[in-house]
Amino acid sequence: MNVLFMTIAYPNYGANNLFSDLMHEFACNGHEVYIACSNERRHGKPTSLNMEEGKHVLRIRTGNLTGNVNLIEKGFTTLTLERIFIKAIEQHFSGIKFDLILYSTPPITLVRAVEYFKQRDNAITYLLLKDIFPQNAVDLGLIKNGSLLHRYFRKKEKKLYRISDHIGCMSPANVNFVQQHNPEIAKDKVEVCPNSINPIHITKAKKEIRDRYKIPSSSTVFIYGGNLGKPQGIEFIIECLQNNINMKDKFFIVCGTGTEFIKLENFIKKSQPNNCLLINGLPKEEYDELVSACDVGLIFLDYRFTIPNIPSRLLSYMEAALPVLAATDTNTDIGQIIEGGNFGFWCESTDVEAFNSKSSLLCNKNLREQLGANARKYLEDNYRAEHSYNIIINHFKKRFKNYV
Repeated sequence: MNVLFMTIAYPNYGANNLFSDLMHEFACNGHEVYIACSNERRHGKPTSLNMEEGKHVLRIRTGNLTGNVNLIEKGFTTLTLERIFIKAIEQHFSGIKFDLILYSTPPITLVRAVEYFKQRDNAITYLLLKDIFPQNAVDLGLIKNGSLLHRYFRKKEKKLYRISDHIGCMSPANVNFVQQHNPEIAKDKVEVCPNSINPIHITKAKKEIRDRYKIPSSSTVFIYGGNLGKPQGIEFIIECLQNNINMKDKFFIVCGTGTEFIKLENFIKKSQPNNCLLINGLPKEEYDELVSACDVGLIFLDYRFTIPNIPSRLLSYMEAALPVLAATDTNTDIGQIIEGGNFGFWCESTDVEAFNSKSSLLCNKNLREQLGANARKYLEDNYRAEHSYNIIINHFKKRFKNYV
């Protein structure tokens, strides 16, 4: 069948993420895959259509959306995505009738594009819900609850849920949240379809990578990699680093980009810790190598969140067989998943003492290796791309008796 996937988060050719791995799974199962993704203006490239590993990838020139973009530009780009995507898909995928339309949040503002192609082709629609907006912005004080802007985006969100035949959430807590706050949605419409990848093994020598970054071989190395913005609660990260400053048995790496990077940079410049390394982002291949040379993966989420987030960086830690230490709000179930799967620990992202205690436990090499092995096994058993593919494709088997 013909599958259309719309997203702003599809990687460049040669790289991979959870979306490219899922699309690869569709292509490997004989489906014709058409991908429409944003190509932000700052890259200086026009809209282009290419075949990438057997998939039709349309990179649509849009305004800037991610990274250090001012709110006015980001808002304007977000509001114009629907029109730009419809026009580009009609032009470059002319004559193609889509059987399945997949799309992810963020953003929620592709709703009109989803509705347009659903009605045009009588397609089945499946939402991969990776972000619950606008509530996440309300939680962080970026949008005022009940404001005109909040009501506008909430209306968009509800329409997106309404036109979606199926909604795949990242965890059971996500399913519960969506159903509790949107009781008009049929219960059988919402299901768990977790973040998933095609895991690989990285074979580079750990010592070689540590030497490259001047990481001490005798320390337990903790790494946080990913976005450094409001959702991560940067103040708590700094507090944890401050409380562990210059400790010889722990070494902390923070690698990422985002609006709050400057706060971490200022802390490092002022405090001059000898057991912290701050890296302003890395290409994915280099980042994955760095993770493989570390001992523990870190996850941070702001304590104010009422929505249950499951950061995709969890998968890169599990892929590298690292135990995970998560410091988050109390509404996400990521701590239950980690501790239930026996591959790490959780604490609340207001409790520095608990963070220190859990991180000290992970300085035990034997414990780390056991938890790390559990992490890789849990990934293989639950978060492979084929699992997500089977969840989605099962709806076709139920709806069409002769579908194989």
